Amino acid sequence: MSVTQSSLKIGELATGPDLTVPIFSLKAEKATAPSVYIQANVHGAEVQGNAVIYQLMQLLEGYTLCGDITLVPLANPLGINQKSGEFTLGRFDPITGVNWNREYLDHKVNVTQWYEAHQELSNTEIFIHFREMLVEGCHQRLSDEWGVTSGHRQAVSLQSMAHQADIVLDLHTGPKSCKHLYCPEYEADAASLFSIPYTLLIPNEFGGAMDESVFCPWWQLSDYMNAIGRECKVPVSAFTLELGPQEYIHLEDALIDAKGILAYLSFRGVIAQEVEPAKMSRYACYLKDYKKYHAPMGGMVEYLARLGEPLEAGSPLANILRLDLYGSERVLTPLSLSQDCVPILHFASASVYQGTEMYKVMTQVFEI
Repeated sequence: MSVTQSSLKIGELATGPDLTVPIFSLKAEKATAPSVYIQANVHGAEVQGNAVIYQLMQLLEGYTLCGDITLVPLANPLGINQKSGEFTLGRFDPITGVNWNREYLDHKVNVTQWYEAHQELSNTEIFIHFREMLVEGCHQRLSDEWGVTSGHRQAVSLQSMAHQADIVLDLHTGPKSCKHLYCPEYEADAASLFSIPYTLLIPNEFGGAMDESVFCPWWQLSDYMNAIGRECKVPVSAFTLELGPQEYIHLEDALIDAKGILAYLSFRGVIAQEVEPAKMSRYACYLKDYKKYHAPMGGMVEYLARLGEPLEAGSPLANILRLDLYGSERVLTPLSLSQDCVPILHFASASVYQGTEMYKVMTQVFEI
């Protein structure tokens, strides 16, 4: 295995210098397995993925690589450096206000028309041409005569690299969060390989994120081919790994997640050696059953529900303190939910506006 470091230009600063991200390329002596693309820190405060990439690179030194791996830590230098005091504000592009992870290109491929023009090819040849079309679509977007926003340029530049891989992992964290995995429904069995206790099974719908931008076109093509009687499994896998809370790194915890990624790569044959997944209980729900709870009033929140632990209906979720209402019954308002759930993440701050997305919870949870 050889490791080379390079950089990718994703834009230019107002003062002129290029804006670049580092790239580490790990090459197999003879690539016979799927290729891999892993990125981290698309949101500025979500730094734990960099620690996971570091630990993964350390681990890979002891294994035989059968597929090429591209690693892109520090994927959003603008967001990472978007600081206000001791806090990192790099979740949204400060120029457009758009979430950095909603800037990827929706190819909107007419798979019926595309397939009809390529139906005489073998499945392998179809996959090669389809991949070339997706990569070229990114390049065409970046060279649009009207230009693109800085955030979109960054995202599509990263996406063009991801489209060239067979396996794509996008490493994120929540605000205050337990670990969870976004996994396409067609790849549900893979959730038992990562060292992550909760999985959200997501449908074939593009919402702007990296994983969806990668797997949705392939899923649509495969669905069409199967519908007309030509057997085809989705040849590309893409996941978003949420690795805990933002604004911190924990190397020991990162090692656990790196070993989980290694177990998945072992299962896919990317490394020659067998790596067993961690023995742990794992649970899932469908994305439609992942619910947002919004603050019914403004105030100061005492978050009571423990993240990653089942919460029975009617149990305390949080308290909202309103000192401006001292002396009335509304000074402290207890909050609860009317159905069983598992709280997965909550808002980072204790002060909230009315309508703030306070919690995200999994409902209709089942063991996998």
